[in-house]
Amino acid sequence: MTAQKNAKKEIQVPALERFLTYRLHVVNKIADRDSAQAYADRCRLPIGEARCLAAIGRYGSLSVNDLAVAANLNKGQASRCAQALTDAGLVRKSVSPEDGRGVVLSPTARGLTRYRQIIGVMEERNKDVFGCLSEREQKALSQMLDKVLSHLDVGDAQD
Repeated sequence: MTAQKNAKKEIQVPALERFLTYRLHVVNKIADRDSAQAYADRCRLPIGEARCLAAIGRYGSLSVNDLAVAANLNKGQASRCAQALTDAGLVRKSVSPEDGRGVVLSPTARGLTRYRQIIGVMEERNKDVFGCLSEREQKALSQMLDKVLSHLDVGDAQD
């Protein structure tokens, strides 16, 4: 009888694996690790710089603040990546026509070539990660993630 009472008194701690936020973190960590390796091997860029160049290539030109939002980095990280991309000749900085103090980042011809490589890696990584799902499941997951992202304050991720 005492063993039963002691068993009832034990606190049940839920397994981390049951929490969706934990599982998303694990997926993100694995995907980032594998993506970082792919960007390094095939594009010769660290993951942050690859994502920044992908954003600049997609939008054509961005301020550092807009780059931070587009690449999901903080402003300091975006600034360091922008400088590294500029030093590598993949991005050019020019004075902002709207604000003489700010800069606008735009891809160079070499940057656009590298941007296309990055997009190819992203497409392959996407297929690798989601290849276990049917097209219908992929579409449903994408819609669910869109719904969750619209529910969350995405701006908080930049802080």
